[in-house]
Amino acid sequence: MSSTSRPRVLVPLAEGFEEIEAVTIIDVLRRAGCEVLTAGLVPGIVRGAHGVGIEADVPLAAVASAGFDLIVCPGGMPGTRRLMAHEPLLAMLRAAIAGERRVAAICAAPLVLNAAGLLEQRRWTSHPAVRAEIGVGACDPKAPLVRAGLVTTSQGVGTALRFALDLVAQLCGEAKAGELARAMLVPLEPGTA
Repeated sequence: MSSTSRPRVLVPLAEGFEEIEAVTIIDVLRRAGCEVLTAGLVPGIVRGAHGVGIEADVPLAAVASAGFDLIVCPGGMPGTRRLMAHEPLLAMLRAAIAGERRVAAICAAPLVLNAAGLLEQRRWTSHPAVRAEIGVGACDPKAPLVRAGLVTTSQGVGTALRFALDLVAQLCGEAKAGELARAMLVPLEPGTA
């Protein structure tokens, strides 16, 4: 990413995604000035786990070869299972890491990173319900989010805002994340911008 371009972020959506996580990620990263593209596994409106529909910007197949600074997967069931089974997305995640770009997942979606082979030898966290299924790397069950090099994971709906602000810090700097946190009345932790 050049210093003059906006960070490009891809948020893949599958039927059954967790709405709060997806919308929080999209909203906060757009507030930070990132170019956020939502891509559905199916064209058109994608329904979340609680019936909320989001019209994806594009079908995932249309951006399979596009370079993004970050690919971030929201959790939710059965959306996570659908993302895990989508080999083109798994290939995109592997290519992102190979190209030294960032990937992230929240709630159950670290399962997607695991399916892509990206959690081995890494520290991570997830929703408690899926931790045993991941079974590789080093789970940190007490951490609301974990940054492990280019891979960031978080626990779920209750950590979504903190997760999104951390992604802003990684892409746009701590100062921008702090500015957004203050504007949104998010309590800052000691030592953050």
